[in-house]
Amino acid sequence: MKFSEKWLREWVNPAIDTQALSEQLSMAGLEVDGVEPAAAEFSGVVVGEVVECGQHPDADKLRVTKINVGGDELLDIVCGAPNCRLGIKVAVAMVGAVLPGDFKIKKAKLRGQPSHGMLCAFVELGISEEGDGIMELPLDAPVGTDLREYLSLDDNIIDVDLTPNRGDCLGIKGIAREVGVLNSIDVKALEIPAVAATIDDKVSIELVNDEACPRYLGRVIKGINLDATTPLWMVEKLRRSGVRTIDPVVDVTNYVLLELGHPMHAFDLNAIEGGIKVRSAHAGEELVLLDGNTAKLNESTLVIADHNKALAIAGIFGGEQSGVTEQTTDILLESAFFNPVAIAGQARSYGLHTDASHRYERGVDFALQHDAIERATALLLEIVGGQAGPVVEAVAKDKLPKVTEVRLRRARLDRVIGHHIEDAKVTDILTRLGLDVKIVDGVWSADVPSYRFDIRIEEDLIEEVARVYGYNSIPNVAPTAKLKMTTHNEANIAVSKFRNTLVTRGYQEAITYSFVDPKAQAILHPGSDALVLPHPISIEMSAMRVSLMPGLLASVMYNQNRQQPRIRLFEHGLKFLRDENAENGVNQVAVIGGAITGLAHGEHWVEEKRTVDFYDLKGDVEALLSLTNDITRFEIKAEQSDGLHPGQSAVIYVEGKKVGFFGAIHPQVQKSLDINNATYVFEIEMSAIEKRNLPEAVGVSKFPSNRRDIAILVEDQVKSGDILSVIEKVGGNQLVDLNLFDVYKGKGIEPNYKSLAIALTLQAVDRTLEEKDINLVVDNVVAALAEQFNASLRD
Repeated sequence: MKFSEKWLREWVNPAIDTQALSEQLSMAGLEVDGVEPAAAEFSGVVVGEVVECGQHPDADKLRVTKINVGGDELLDIVCGAPNCRLGIKVAVAMVGAVLPGDFKIKKAKLRGQPSHGMLCAFVELGISEEGDGIMELPLDAPVGTDLREYLSLDDNIIDVDLTPNRGDCLGIKGIAREVGVLNSIDVKALEIPAVAATIDDKVSIELVNDEACPRYLGRVIKGINLDATTPLWMVEKLRRSGVRTIDPVVDVTNYVLLELGHPMHAFDLNAIEGGIKVRSAHAGEELVLLDGNTAKLNESTLVIADHNKALAIAGIFGGEQSGVTEQTTDILLESAFFNPVAIAGQARSYGLHTDASHRYERGVDFALQHDAIERATALLLEIVGGQAGPVVEAVAKDKLPKVTEVRLRRARLDRVIGHHIEDAKVTDILTRLGLDVKIVDGVWSADVPSYRFDIRIEEDLIEEVARVYGYNSIPNVAPTAKLKMTTHNEANIAVSKFRNTLVTRGYQEAITYSFVDPKAQAILHPGSDALVLPHPISIEMSAMRVSLMPGLLASVMYNQNRQQPRIRLFEHGLKFLRDENAENGVNQVAVIGGAITGLAHGEHWVEEKRTVDFYDLKGDVEALLSLTNDITRFEIKAEQSDGLHPGQSAVIYVEGKKVGFFGAIHPQVQKSLDINNATYVFEIEMSAIEKRNLPEAVGVSKFPSNRRDIAILVEDQVKSGDILSVIEKVGGNQLVDLNLFDVYKGKGIEPNYKSLAIALTLQAVDRTLEEKDINLVVDNVVAALAEQFNASLRD
């Protein structure tokens, strides 16, 4: 918003200069974007009167004039402006005057005629960037007066960039109120007496949509004279606020908008059929706007209408048919409160942005309508004459915003600001802001004024106190923090450990959605009872995942479609299982999973090119399990899982409970999901691997170890893992290492049998083992294997 500094100082005049005022406004949250002079620098220009004006004898477009500037002699000046004529008051640059651009006026002759000065236009004095012909001043302008003094051009235009919550400052009244608060000085109150009605003419008003418009005021003014000229003082204030003059009626409504911050509109009374109806637009209704464009109205748009047609888009733009023209003699003046929610976004939907919509969207004082219409009426009667009828008001009081009470606690204020402000100062700040304040036991209760839509909660009051008190006045206090050692369970394994392990093995982390395609999930987990979202983003994302596989395999397919030859992805997240005993009927289980496909390693001239297989994945899974320092706790069994190949899948158990699975995706599933190559997946519940077995320090034996190798014959179906478990139990404390180093089937071995070569390393911590001790352990092992697995030593 732009405004004249002198206009502001008519309301409130602090003893600070322009720069300090701008700084003050900016620090209070009303950021000043720029300050520029009201006019360019010039000197030697006075008010003059044209007392003679005749045609130049040698030029059709020039006139020879005599100008009275208050001296003993008239000045001869040649002028080429088409509007130069006898009797008007003009701006005269005397000989010796300096105009903008360091242009100096000298005596001259134009086509043989002397010219001792220059009649100036607005553009030539840097007052305006547009204008035709020379300046025409009011007829009562005193001849000989310095033009800068007469027009009060030693002024500045301040441009304030307001945040959307400060709609109350979109008028001089609001800005003045802020300056008064910031400087603790009183603001000059604008007296707005009611204008007595001199005629009985009025228009009926009906609030059809009183939610969007709970208050509407109208007043008939008849017999106006639009040939009248807008006063120069008003023209200048409008110009310095960035508003061009149009006609006296529009100028007055714009002036009230800038002065009070309240938009207004005037209709041609003769264009109104019946009365005024404030309603929502009808389906397919159209309105030709003042700019000549036709708007196809939405049914959500609020309009001002008569009994037959729409007249204007409420709070945004007027219609051409009801607009004030040069032939208008009778008008209906409008002053209304529109709910910000009803106006917000409507202007943009029609490609519009007006001064009125800018204010109504942010909230206009819902108690200001009477003052606005009385102020505009008084100005119009003074400028264009006429007779005013009574003010007609339609109001739905229950739909108007309510005055709210907000409480502010002393302890909360001190804690948020970090500084103690005296009670009296806080009360003064809140009172000057227009709040009705009471304080009881360190708690302020403030009734928020009707123009402050942005104050609703305690923090809003704290912000007001802080910014008015001055952020620069709050001392800088460095924050303090106490160091405290946090408790940490060393047995817990951080998720980052699992991530880093997989990353070092060539994986990349993926993050997929928790909601997946129910069809793809049903292919992978045909028996799952997945949770279905009532309002999904799309049908492809309508089911909660029961494992990480749907998301990971979708990522695999995405990468395969982009010709990635080697894919290794993992993810840590939640799966969602239906459980009536869980809260909300959902059991959220944290898991870590992965998927691999393509080449086992990148192409290399030394290593043979091959694709990944089951044992590549098994190695990755065992690397994760080994982080627990207790891999023997996990039992891996050949067992089929949903969506996996029956001959290439395994399940991970801990104490008989299934905690994970891994294996190859079933070829049929691969085909259904459009996955090209053999793909292997794994998934482990985090609860099974998130704690590790802490190592215990023991003495290192200083005695030698002894290795004994045994080769046993067992049937093919016997699992080597079961054999090693039995050896560990039988071997006792002296067995310090155990390794299966060879498996043989073939010549010399009976069909359906296999030979297992196992190395046993024995060692004692207190002595050197003798041969009889070693033989005893080996004999016990062989006997236990023979008993449990019908194993025999190979010859």
